[in-house]
Amino acid sequence: MSDEEKKDNGKEKDKDKEKKDKPEPKEITSVTQHSITLAGKKLDYTVTAGTMILREEVDKEGEKPKASFFYIAYTKKGEPNAAKRPITFSFNGGPGSSSVWLHLGLLGPKRVEMGDAGSLLPPPTKLVVNKHTLLEETDLVFIDPVSTGYSRAVEGEESRQFHGFDKDLETVGDFIRLYTTRNNRWLSPKFLIGESYGTTRAAGLSGYLQKRHGMYLNGIMLVSAILNFSTARFMPGNDWPYILFLPTYAATAFYHKRLSARLMKDLRKTLAEVEAFAVGEYATLMMKGDDLTAKEQTLLADKLAEYTGLTADYIRSTNFRVDIFRFTKELLRGERKVVGRLDSRFLGVDRDAAGEMWENDPSMMAILGPYTATLYDYVRRELKFEVDLPYEILTGKVWPWSYEKQQNEFLNVAETLREAIAINPHLKVHVSNGYYDFATPYFATDYTFKHMQLEEHLRANISMDFYEAGHMMYVHMPSLAQQKKDLARFIKSALP
Repeated sequence: MSDEEKKDNGKEKDKDKEKKDKPEPKEITSVTQHSITLAGKKLDYTVTAGTMILREEVDKEGEKPKASFFYIAYTKKGEPNAAKRPITFSFNGGPGSSSVWLHLGLLGPKRVEMGDAGSLLPPPTKLVVNKHTLLEETDLVFIDPVSTGYSRAVEGEESRQFHGFDKDLETVGDFIRLYTTRNNRWLSPKFLIGESYGTTRAAGLSGYLQKRHGMYLNGIMLVSAILNFSTARFMPGNDWPYILFLPTYAATAFYHKRLSARLMKDLRKTLAEVEAFAVGEYATLMMKGDDLTAKEQTLLADKLAEYTGLTADYIRSTNFRVDIFRFTKELLRGERKVVGRLDSRFLGVDRDAAGEMWENDPSMMAILGPYTATLYDYVRRELKFEVDLPYEILTGKVWPWSYEKQQNEFLNVAETLREAIAINPHLKVHVSNGYYDFATPYFATDYTFKHMQLEEHLRANISMDFYEAGHMMYVHMPSLAQQKKDLARFIKSALP
């Protein structure tokens, strides 16, 4: 054996020793039994809170552990054919968000009781029975992507490799395949539900699951959707967000009583008028750019002032382009108040009332504390899952988020979803929209779906509902009750 061969052989032995010395990551699982009463009927269910090790095939080394995914799964007890009961995989967005919001706000059998805009409860808040849980219709699996919740890269693996659009799809998709396989759910009707960037993930997964794992879905539920990022990126040269956000400006001004008496009579009629103006005169005049005449400038400033509650002079000073952060600060500046981004019904106050942007989003701050405290208590006290790691509710550790393969373009997963529906024409999609949502405004979502170029016979696969609330419309109790009915109806419509 040559010296070079001996050297290589020694390296291989060192690698083998390192593998043996390195402890294999372990999965942790806690299984508990529960029941709630809904409309006089008892619902028994099992909760599995645990971690699942995701492994990657590596040449010569076999499978290599990469990440530990934390999940909480709810399965209804007493089903005669449990393997064929619908199952829904749920996640939120961020990127960097855990699954807590959909889990304890909308879908799970327990929800956070925190009050609503203008009537928030003091800490500590508590969990109560969610009589609008979707567990009646479907089993539920809540997934925390890597670096959120209790999910982590395993020892020796860099967390940042998971922090990007493509790797996120791959790992969450592979978790779904592994969970489905281990729990004998391949013949169950399968659904995804995502919120915010979670809708981006869900649309991306519609393609990944089909092409990589041959997993065809029955339905996808999108809560506060963003699929085409060009609709929400305020920047020079991209005028669409100014047009598509306008109805949400009007809805917010309506809620805070900043519109004229004529426009304050009926929200939906007002929004219909604003929508027509947005895609009509506003879009047409914006296309003219610097060719706007003095008369057209006056018309545009006056109309935008009428629909936003801002002054015509302020509109002119922005070149007829009011971005969302300026609007949230400007609308109630005279009262030294700011409106929320996630939900513009919520109000906050800043030290500097003359600033260009709020110090914190008051709607985000309203929900962060209640959901964090109740999640920690619930997982440890009721679900008996005990670890000392911090549960990353909403972390900035995933930034910068990588869009490496989408460089020099806006991410647009609407095309992925269109192709998925074309391949599987049984795939149905439901979209929940909040009128007071500035993060993913409803009119931008409507625009995205109307420009997907779906074949005419497939357009009926898409359904939408609208709520007089914000990004997390379920914090508004009337919207929560209606959203449950809408989602339950959708699931039934998408079953074989």
